[in-house]
Amino acid sequence: MPETDLKIRPASEGDSALLLEFIRALAEFEKMADQVEATEATVRETLFGENRRAAVEGIIGEWRGEPAAFAIYFHNFSTFTGRAGLYLEDLFVKPEYRRHGIGRQMLAHLANIAVERNCPRFEWVALDWNQSAADFYETLGAEQLNGWQSFRISGEPLKKLAQTA
Repeated sequence: MPETDLKIRPASEGDSALLLEFIRALAEFEKMADQVEATEATVRETLFGENRRAAVEGIIGEWRGEPAAFAIYFHNFSTFTGRAGLYLEDLFVKPEYRRHGIGRQMLAHLANIAVERNCPRFEWVALDWNQSAADFYETLGAEQLNGWQSFRISGEPLKKLAQTA
């Protein structure tokens, strides 16, 4: 791919609507569209607002000037390494832009950020049914972590647990 075909740039506040479009497209791909609660306003406030709660960052991949991909990431922390790592929350390439190496370049860009920031780890999760993604990640040298299970508490169970504090 010629270098000029793909430009990766930091997401800016003006990209809030575009980021929401990508989030909705990702949710549709993951068969989870009914779970999207994000709005343009919440995306803007969370990523770029004065009172944002997390150091969330985003990048946009533009293929020949058109928005083709996005990634949202943040720092996590490993007690074992004693350092912050980079955690990829979401990466999505629009279907019509796949097979151009965009996903790989987006991951390489994020890996470069992790190395520049002295992060010992760069981590993410993938849905268990997305074998093509898992196979792709393994070609990059990523390893699937066995023996770990992800947990989430939200909605009413979250509120109920909070009331016990």
